[in-house]
Amino acid sequence: MEKNHNPNSHECLRGDASNFWSDLPLDLLNSVFQRLSFANFQRAKAVCSSWYSASRQSPKKNQIPWLILFPKNNNDTSCTLFNPEEKDKLYKTKDLIVDFAKNVCIATYGSWLLMKDHRYNLHILNLFTGEKINLPPVESQLGMTKIERTLDDGFRITNISYILETKGIVIRSPVLWIDEKTKDYVVLWALENWCVVYAKKGDNLWNQIPGTLFCVHMVYKDHKLYFLRCSPYRNFRIFDFSGEIPRENFEYSFIEPGFQLGPRRIISTSWSGCERKLVLTITGDVLKVVRMPSGRRSRTKSFRIFKVYSSELLKKHEQVDSLGDEAMLFDLGVTVPANEIDGLNRNSIYFKGTLGKNTNAIFVFNLETQKMEPLRQLDCSSLQLSSARWFLPSFTH
Repeated sequence: MEKNHNPNSHECLRGDASNFWSDLPLDLLNSVFQRLSFANFQRAKAVCSSWYSASRQSPKKNQIPWLILFPKNNNDTSCTLFNPEEKDKLYKTKDLIVDFAKNVCIATYGSWLLMKDHRYNLHILNLFTGEKINLPPVESQLGMTKIERTLDDGFRITNISYILETKGIVIRSPVLWIDEKTKDYVVLWALENWCVVYAKKGDNLWNQIPGTLFCVHMVYKDHKLYFLRCSPYRNFRIFDFSGEIPRENFEYSFIEPGFQLGPRRIISTSWSGCERKLVLTITGDVLKVVRMPSGRRSRTKSFRIFKVYSSELLKKHEQVDSLGDEAMLFDLGVTVPANEIDGLNRNSIYFKGTLGKNTNAIFVFNLETQKMEPLRQLDCSSLQLSSARWFLPSFTH
C-alpha cells in the first residue's frame, strides 16, 4: 500500500509548475479532494507538503468498504485487498508477521483486525502498520462464570449450576471498536450461550455483563451496544458504554413473524433455523435482518428486514422492503452509501456464502429483483484464500 506521507521527505516538482500546484487555494483543493476515491485521496495527499496539509482540513469522504482476503498458504504473511472502486486492481499488504494457519480474523473495525489463535488467545492487529495490542487471556473472567485451562490445553467452565469440560470455547458475535488516535478500545464477545464479556483499554480481565444469556448477535456504535437474544420471545436490548460500567437503557421483547403462540409454547411456522443479525444504518436506524438458510427454499426472497424502534414511547418493529441508496454489509452489521461509481449496488445486501467448493464466496442479493449472484468483480479463482472479510480502510495522518 502507499506509505503515509512525510512532509519532510516530499516536495512538489521543481520549477514554475511546482509553485502553481503547491499554491492552489485551499477551497479549490477541497473541491478536488471531495471528488476523489479513497485510494486516490491517499495518493493525492502525498503529492507535496501543501497538499498534505490541505488534505487534513478537507471534509471526510464517505468510506467505501474493502475486502480483505486471507491466505491459505502457511508461509504467506501478507493479505490481498480488494477495493470495489478499482475493480481491476488488487493490493498486497506488507509483511504482517502473522501465521494465518494459527490465527483467524474474527472481527474488524476500520483497519484493525480482532485476531484469535489456535489456543484462543486474542489480540488486535492494525492491517497497515502492523501494530499489535494483546488482550486479556480468555480465562481471566470477572463474574459468575469461571474459565480454567486444563492440563490437556482444554477448558473447564464452571457456574453455580454446572461444570463443563471442553476442548475449545465458542466465541459468539465478537465486536471490536477502537479509536485511531488514542487507541482506546472496547472488545466484546459472547461466551457460549452464558454471558457477554467485554474488555476496555487498561483492563486485565474480561468483565461479564449480567443477564446476557443466549446472545444471537451484537453490534456497537457511538458507545452503545445493541444486543439480540434468542428466546421464545426475541429480546432486543441496548447497553450504554459511555460510563465506567455498561448500563442497560432499553429493552423490547417481541414474537417474530413466522411464529405463533401455542397452548404452552411458541410454535415455529416458518423461517426457523435462519441466521439473524442486527444492522445499523447510516442514519442510525436499527434493523433486524433474517437470512433464509441455503437449501430451504429457492434463492428468491432469501432475506427479510425489520426496523426496530428503540424508543420507550414506541416499542415495535415493522418490515422494511428497501434500503434506498444504501448497501448492506450483512457480515459487518452496517449499511454504507452505494452507487455505480463506488462499485457497490444500491438497495442490495452483500454477504458470505458457499459457491461450489468455495465456502467463503461473496454474494450480492438485490432487494428489488429478489435475486442473488456472486460478486463478479472479484475473481478469486487464482488466489489461494482461506476466508474474506469486509473492512473500512483508514490511514492515520
